[in-house]
Amino acid sequence: MTGVLSDLRILDLTRVVAGPFATAVLADLGAEVVKVERPGTGDDYRYGPSKKGKTSLSFQNTNRGKRSITLDLRTAEGRSLLFRLVERADALVENFRAGWLASQGIDVEALHRANPKLVVASLSGFGQTGPRAGQASYDIVAQAAGGFLSMTGFADGPPVRGGGALADYIGGLFLAVGVVAGVHDARRTGQGRVLDLSNQDAVFAVTDSWATIAAGLGVEAERTGNQHPFTAPYDCFAATDGHVVVATASNKLFRRLCDTLERPELASDERFRSHRVRATNRVELNAIVQAWVATRSCDEALALLGPEGADLPCARVSRPDELVEDPQLLARGMVERHAHPDPEVREVVFHGNPLQFSDSEPRARALAPDLGADNADLYGELGLTAADLDRLAKAGTI
Repeated sequence: MTGVLSDLRILDLTRVVAGPFATAVLADLGAEVVKVERPGTGDDYRYGPSKKGKTSLSFQNTNRGKRSITLDLRTAEGRSLLFRLVERADALVENFRAGWLASQGIDVEALHRANPKLVVASLSGFGQTGPRAGQASYDIVAQAAGGFLSMTGFADGPPVRGGGALADYIGGLFLAVGVVAGVHDARRTGQGRVLDLSNQDAVFAVTDSWATIAAGLGVEAERTGNQHPFTAPYDCFAATDGHVVVATASNKLFRRLCDTLERPELASDERFRSHRVRATNRVELNAIVQAWVATRSCDEALALLGPEGADLPCARVSRPDELVEDPQLLARGMVERHAHPDPEVREVVFHGNPLQFSDSEPRARALAPDLGADNADLYGELGLTAADLDRLAKAGTI
């Protein structure tokens, strides 16, 4: 068995979240990902949540399965080494602010002179073109500029950021898809393309169909909290010991819910007979469901609503830390536990790879690499000796 991308070598110049997550996805699928980091300090994300003096656990997660070399791209010798590494790579991935690499003499033309088939994939806040090209961005900026923030939250409250670094992970997923598509095309045509991905674009692309609906019907997106604008009930309800979600997006499912609530007459009530009228009257309908859930524990409500009862789409609202014991995720191999050589860390827990191909090996390396762990091996491929590496390290080049 091999990983489905085991014949790819990716030079990973990305840092923090979005770019490293993209290349972690590629590493999960078997690609050899070489993380290129600043000498001495490395990726800033190495110093996120962790025990004092230890590598960030967030860094561990978004850089799992990679190799690491150090290289100062601001030096002439560092750039020369990068171009030599490019000769052996399928793609170079970066998420610097737009234009920074070119300002260091590492422009697309120079990269393609070194390797015409190289895919150059760039992710930045606003892309390489347009009036906002080059502007700084973080996750919340992308969520706001991409339209997502305006859709999230309750009608009587302010816009709310999607949990976690959602925009960064959306951008990372698009970036991973783009790299695979670019390499496929380069092997077909013999010429590597340039991928210019904007995180604003990526977020805008997943704002449901609201731009289409607004343009066609003149209906603007509204903040509806956990509810759905076009059907009901579709919400999060408070039980005695937590919250559950219930979603009914068909008349058949709604009738089952009414029977479970012991309110079968609701199914023929003129206020609730169709998606359209249920959406219009969703506040009143959700209040009826909430009153029913409020008298029960999560387990009691789900026993009646779930597969052993009404067989409705429903679930407990679970925290990520609770889900490491979730039977479904465990059965799917979505919780990884890896021993760590540091006795203070002992074990690192990752979410698994959702892309589960048949007869495919897991990534070659379980954990994230130490800074510069692969300098000797990868620079050795270029013919550099131990003495060369010692000189380069003393000069601060690697």
